[in-house]
Amino acid sequence: MIVFSRGAAEDFLAAEFMRRMDVKRSTLRFFLVIPLLMPILAFAQERGGERGAAPARNPNPPTSPVTGNAANGKALYYNHGCYGCHGFNGETGRAFVGNWSSNLATEENFIRFLRARANVAPATPSTSMPNFPENSLNDKQAKDIYAYIRTFKSNAPPLQNISTLNEIVKAASRPYKP
Repeated sequence: MIVFSRGAAEDFLAAEFMRRMDVKRSTLRFFLVIPLLMPILAFAQERGGERGAAPARNPNPPTSPVTGNAANGKALYYNHGCYGCHGFNGETGRAFVGNWSSNLATEENFIRFLRARANVAPATPSTSMPNFPENSLNDKQAKDIYAYIRTFKSNAPPLQNISTLNEIVKAASRPYKP
C-alpha cells in the first residue's frame, strides 16, 4: 500500500484528473471534427473524386490546336520549376488538370497569362505565379510548355474507389463508444 501525505495525494489526484480530462477533451475534439469533414467528403464524391487546390471550373481539357513540341516543353517545365507548384502531372499543389481555366484554353491565352504582369514591378513581392517576360521565356518555349501541359491526364481515382478513405469515413460515422 502506498501512503501519500495529504498534499501529495491531492496533487496526485488533481494531476490524474487533469490528465484524464485532456484525453477526454482531445477525443471529444477528434469526434467533433469528423462530422464537420463529412459534408466536405460528400461534396468531393459528388464532384466525381477530382482532386486539386481549387474547385473544378472546367473539368474538360482544352481542344484548341497545339503547335509546340511537348518533348522540349517537358524539359522547360522542369527547368523553370513549374513542377514545384503544379506537381509533376498538373494534379497537385496549384492543380490545373481537372480545373482547366481560360488561361489554358489556347496557346495565345497561355502566353498572354505568362506575360500579363511581366513589365509591372509590384510594390510588394508576390507568392503567386512568377512573371515570364519574353526575354526569359520566348514564345516558342512557352508554346512548348503549353504542348507538354496538354499531354497531362487525370490519374486520380474516384473517391469511392479509395478503400482506406471509405473505411475511415465508415468508422467515423459509427457512434463513439469509450
